[in-house]
Amino acid sequence: MAPFLAYEDKGPQNATALPLVLIHGHPFDRTMWAPQTAAFSAERRVIVPDLRGYGASPVVPGITPLSVFAQDVADLLDELRVPACVLGGLSMGGQIAMEFLRLFPGRVRGLLLADTSPAAETPAGKAARAAAADRLLREGMGGYADEVLYGMVAPYARPEVAAHVHRMMAGTPPEGAAAALRGRAERPDYRDLLTRVRVPTLVVVGEDDGFTPLPEAESMHAGIPGSALHVVKGAAHLPNLERPEPFNKALAELLARV
Repeated sequence: MAPFLAYEDKGPQNATALPLVLIHGHPFDRTMWAPQTAAFSAERRVIVPDLRGYGASPVVPGITPLSVFAQDVADLLDELRVPACVLGGLSMGGQIAMEFLRLFPGRVRGLLLADTSPAAETPAGKAARAAAADRLLREGMGGYADEVLYGMVAPYARPEVAAHVHRMMAGTPPEGAAAALRGRAERPDYRDLLTRVRVPTLVVVGEDDGFTPLPEAESMHAGIPGSALHVVKGAAHLPNLERPEPFNKALAELLARV
């Protein structure tokens, strides 16, 4: 059976190193991980899917809970015969990684949580996500992409990076993005789950991230036994694209611990 998700699968499939699976955020696609795919696929398998509703994957309108995203990733890994991996995610992708850990703990041998938050959504946050979903369905992605671009990346980001991020956001199907916003609003609180993590874990945050600020990353790091925290200077919400060299160095250190 053909996989449901579109994906890239780079690197040697017979490598002794565990595969690295990276989950993108909202409203992006798998190309946000291009610097990491290029850096790590020489020595290990790197798998980067487009989540349902994003990129080249099928669009499913309505509500997409994080559990559905996590099951999609598990199904893809089953198709690719990957029983266990190092799992990473950024922003919403980090929350999907936490949900995957909750559902399939034995499949995660290392964990990367970048620019994300483990807390459940607040009532005000739920209302804001519902309003944002309505707006995307009504107006499309263009205006939203224009407004949030220089929160996703820092105002001083390289022009080609800002253009890439804007292109991903503007190209996302509104139905898929809205379904994810509605599902993400109902996410559980993962903080207790993270206190029970027993695999090498890296928490990364851009120093100038306004969506998931440094104090949130510090709190998450403090709650995960034995985790490492890396603050990427000169970056906002997408340090893997804005400053790939220090991001990749921190990720390489995590992989060496697994």
